[in-house]
Amino acid sequence: MPIKPVETLFEEKKSKFFAYVAKAENRADAMQSLEICKQKYPDARHHCWAYLFGSPKVPTSAAMSDDGEPSGTAGKPILNVLQHGEIGNVIVVVSRYFGGIKLGAGGLVRAYSNATNQAINAVETIEFIDMLERRCTVSFSDEQKIRHWLSQHEGDLVDVSYTSVVTMAIRIPKSHDAQFKQFILPYQVHSS
Repeated sequence: MPIKPVETLFEEKKSKFFAYVAKAENRADAMQSLEICKQKYPDARHHCWAYLFGSPKVPTSAAMSDDGEPSGTAGKPILNVLQHGEIGNVIVVVSRYFGGIKLGAGGLVRAYSNATNQAINAVETIEFIDMLERRCTVSFSDEQKIRHWLSQHEGDLVDVSYTSVVTMAIRIPKSHDAQFKQFILPYQVHSS
């Protein structure tokens, strides 16, 4: 997924394609990025976009918009680049200024694909790790064992509360879930 937003410019027959790439983990994030582009380029004729949430290999959600371009010539090529790339939790918005020369359907597909590829290649990413949230309740004497396991397995402690026991909200990589369930058995007072 992108570390920070990046914007690139691609030109084709005097048309300008400003491609904006940003991290988006849900539709609200994605629509916020779209609004940023609409405000930055209010005179652009089209603000076409696509997003892909989750792992690029097995996305949890994807959507696109041609924003007035001929059907299938903008949003679909943007989404196609995302689906074949190694990037998830991402939105790409391409704002187009018409240069006076019609590109035709094939030309639009190529231009939106090229603009997206250029922007994706410019963005710095971090590896996407599909995480699960878990809650477990352990004794005070076992808290450090859980913290150590998390540090060894790319897990995070989200929240902790202390009463007569220690209740921990944690995030672990989905790939470590079965291992965590086995690990926690001897220590848990309660786990979900």
